[in-house]
Amino acid sequence: MKVFFSSLGCDKNLCDAEHMLSLLSEEGFSITDDENDADVAVVNTCCFINDALSESIDNIISLGSLKESGRLKALVVTGCMAQRYREEIKKTLPEVDCVVGTSSYDEIVPAVKAALSGEKRVFLKDLDVLPDISKGRIRSFPSSSFPLKIAEGCSKCCTYCVIPYMRGPFRSYPIEDLLSEVKRLSFDFPSEIILVAQETTLYGTDIYGKKALPELLSRLSEIDTVSGIRIMYAYPEEVTEELLLSMRDNPKVVDYLDIPIQHCSDKILNRMGRKTNKASLIENITMMREIVPDIALRTTVMCGFPGEAEEEHQELLSFISDMKFDHLGAFCYSKEEGTKSASFKGQVKKETKERWFDEVMALQQDISKELSEKLIGKTFEAVVDGYLPDEGCVIARIYRDAPEIDSYLFLPREEPLIAGTKVLARIEEANAYDYRGVIIE
Repeated sequence: MKVFFSSLGCDKNLCDAEHMLSLLSEEGFSITDDENDADVAVVNTCCFINDALSESIDNIISLGSLKESGRLKALVVTGCMAQRYREEIKKTLPEVDCVVGTSSYDEIVPAVKAALSGEKRVFLKDLDVLPDISKGRIRSFPSSSFPLKIAEGCSKCCTYCVIPYMRGPFRSYPIEDLLSEVKRLSFDFPSEIILVAQETTLYGTDIYGKKALPELLSRLSEIDTVSGIRIMYAYPEEVTEELLLSMRDNPKVVDYLDIPIQHCSDKILNRMGRKTNKASLIENITMMREIVPDIALRTTVMCGFPGEAEEEHQELLSFISDMKFDHLGAFCYSKEEGTKSASFKGQVKKETKERWFDEVMALQQDISKELSEKLIGKTFEAVVDGYLPDEGCVIARIYRDAPEIDSYLFLPREEPLIAGTKVLARIEEANAYDYRGVIIE
């Protein structure tokens, strides 16, 4: 039997999908990338914001239409939408056979078998249960990097966020389980590990009684096939001096942090339920740059949170201009059902949110261009991600850039290089988004 798998959303969802692929493969199912050739389709959904929910529904409806033709025998829905809207799926999407919650993805095999036998079932465990990751994981495509989910869920309960309702409280995976997973995944060629969670900085606090991310970094770096370790989703108020020193002193840990601040205004941060303020953000960012002088910082901000006015928006623009983040992403506030902020007064008009978004991104484009141009003439070690045969150039990244979301370095070369190969390259051109350079060796 052939299974087609569609995984939507973030890297954390991708990790779940690759565990499910492994379980299905071990059970004898073959994996196909052609939905028209599949017996079973699995949609691993996302619904963090409305746009993601719409994309998930569109995927389900599209694949469901294949059941009408008789080619597709079963359709299974997993992931965040399955957890949050399981009852609505049963009522409004009759083409779906089985629904699998976020803590139950290790039940994918019985779910697929039930769907093939014509059963309509919901596979749901309590949200404080941690799925079993010991049974393997398949890297769904060859790459110089792969995400490693080190914890599940979140206990912060920000007023705009639905994650605790879909993913449950914060639960860390034991260090030994993570080491075993990495050893299974990185044996083909050296790879950069991208550490992901709803909040990586709190890793270990629930099972070890302390922030154990520095220890995890040390243990992961001992694995020969790990070429680098990159930390994403680090709440700035939780970044400690110990973590920064472990980054600075461990050559395998990339001098890069993703610190989603969401805003800088004390008024808005308080309404968001964030456990920080503007003065603390400045203090923490200053500490990061003092201890790790060449650190690259990425952040994310939200435009148009309820209660935000032009004054707070201008404060955010000024903060971004002062902090000069290496990379910054922005998104418009989305009023999500079930969150506290959905009932807040002062909901911002759509056109205002979009204007503020455009102004934030225009400012960051200027900052990124300024910072990138300072790299011209400098030499960096770069890791190869791919090759563009039509353009005759290698696609690579330097330490300042995370895969898929940050900048790429394009290097002319007649022959491709294997993904994961490291080269010494000099940057000769740069703009707000990418660089061009030459390979030195």
